[in-house]
Amino acid sequence: MTTLPEPSGTPYRIAFVCLGNICRSPMADVILSELVDSAGLAGKVEVSSCGTGDWHIGQPMDTRAAARLAAEGYDATAHRAQQFDASWLERDLVLAMDARNLADITGVVENDDHVRMFRSFDPLAPAHPGPEDLDVPDPWYGGDDAFVEVSSMVERTCRAILQQLQLLRL
Repeated sequence: MTTLPEPSGTPYRIAFVCLGNICRSPMADVILSELVDSAGLAGKVEVSSCGTGDWHIGQPMDTRAAARLAAEGYDATAHRAQQFDASWLERDLVLAMDARNLADITGVVENDDHVRMFRSFDPLAPAHPGPEDLDVPDPWYGGDDAFVEVSSMVERTCRAILQQLQLLRL
């Protein structure tokens, strides 16, 4: 499993990136934000999300993703989709939800240690993965089961990230 880059300052800023910013990345944003708050790290860690595409800007989270989070006790009502641009790279850690998103991001910057695959922090990820092995599947194309699978994957990975955040001197 990978480790977090050192903080550049306070707050430690993390951004999640997917395609449209209505399913995967906002699910991670909501889950990690609430975990950070519950751990007493509010104000020390800032979490946000965006998408590489522009067709959902300003829209709320996909209703199926929001319903899945609500069923798990999370509040997804405040989310509004945003689009990735180079300014998002100013965060301490930028996490792509799949290999396509990573390619879009790394097309803007090369050899940057703070741009990584989200599932590189997943304790259940393959030991020697290729980029596609670390994809969070896009639940948009599936039914309710796809959102359950993604929610589970995202929550366990966010919990692993939280454990590492708690070890940083923030």
